[in-house]
Amino acid sequence: MAEFASTAADSETLTVMGGGLVGSLLALYLAQHGHSVEMFERRPDIRKAGPVEARSINLALSDRGWRALEGVGIAESVRDVAIAMHGRMMHAVQGQLTYQPYGQEGQSIYSVSRAGLNRRMLDLVERNSRIRVAFNQQCQRVDLRQQTVDVLDTELGQSRTIPFRRLFGVDGAYSAVRAALQRTDRFNYSQHYLDYGYKELTIAAAPGGGWALEKHALHIWPRGQYMMIALPNLDGSFNCTLFFPFEGPASFAALQTPAQVRTFFEQVFPDAVPLMPELETEFFENPTSSLVTVRCYPWTHHDEVLLLGDAAHAIVPFYGQGMNAGFEDCTVLHELLSRHGHDWNTIFQEFQQVRKPNADAMADLAVYNFEEMRDRVADPRFLLQKKIESKISAQYPNQWLPLYSQVTFSHLPYAEAWANGQQQEQIMQRLMPHIQSEEDYQRPEVQALVAAEMARRRA
Repeated sequence: MAEFASTAADSETLTVMGGGLVGSLLALYLAQHGHSVEMFERRPDIRKAGPVEARSINLALSDRGWRALEGVGIAESVRDVAIAMHGRMMHAVQGQLTYQPYGQEGQSIYSVSRAGLNRRMLDLVERNSRIRVAFNQQCQRVDLRQQTVDVLDTELGQSRTIPFRRLFGVDGAYSAVRAALQRTDRFNYSQHYLDYGYKELTIAAAPGGGWALEKHALHIWPRGQYMMIALPNLDGSFNCTLFFPFEGPASFAALQTPAQVRTFFEQVFPDAVPLMPELETEFFENPTSSLVTVRCYPWTHHDEVLLLGDAAHAIVPFYGQGMNAGFEDCTVLHELLSRHGHDWNTIFQEFQQVRKPNADAMADLAVYNFEEMRDRVADPRFLLQKKIESKISAQYPNQWLPLYSQVTFSHLPYAEAWANGQQQEQIMQRLMPHIQSEEDYQRPEVQALVAAEMARRRA
């Protein structure tokens, strides 16, 4: 792990508001560049919470995230507690299973516990002599003119005012730092909620501690207007997430009693119900959460404030890229710090100019993938199209990489991946009417069509 030392004159104390995954990673990168870092986290120290309080959804870690973790020397220790998921396992209502690999041989996304990863990163933060971290610190007000932050210690009930020279807002989708920027002139902001919420449920470990479902897969129960997914845990259980409309005939509003919940699940997810002994209890005890996309700009205020992660670009979770995109923010900032030293104005401006188009593209991709996972992954024609795309990729590896692989298994900017994916989808719409089976791909007329499309792409 490289150390980027600064002279005493260059280094300064930087303020990081938010000590979650992206905030912790950011603090580690800033410390690498020789700066002292003060990090303030609204929540209590997750490492001191009990197993129930610390329980949280699982995250899908992919190449962009691994690259960021490698930069602070934590990747291998995270790999020890990550479970490789090689593909999607779709569950039909009748119980049939359909498997779709994510990428080529050896390419996987990894199920990691949010709480477990956060604990490991906080351990690394606290071992770094350049970083000071304070928990239970709620940001109440940011005064941009005076360059101060008012924080409330929720444990002691005491408020204090903290001056800052440079403030990094990494405090999530409902960022207090961003709220201050929203009151500045010509700050653009929008938030868009899906008509869907989500609820966390559990598939129990098999007797003896094994996995009741395939361990190395992300499981999906696609049901048209809603779906459930499950990611594996080290103890043999799976964290399930039900993505479900708030209102309507099949919705959270419609399921009001334990009997209604059980009847619905037995009809719609029959193979999962025997594996969910706490279904009714969890359904009513666990919160129903909303799904929001946040877009804003600029992400900076002069060379004094910078937004990163969900504070700048919260997205819905359906591409598994929210954490990875936030981690990539840190990688990009690290590269800019290496290139521009302490020219903060240039660093901040270039950061937002580079990342904003990619954040917008990823927001679009996340909604697109929700519709695909919910509606299309159970469609035989969709599955056939994916197989044909894999054949094209194998035949023309320098010209065709599936969209999912561009996003998940490469470092190509999200905006380029999205543009490529849209172009490839148009090509597939022209090809698929000529293809009714995998074998059709080898027909001379289909090969001629594919060759013509590839030539058009090269032109």
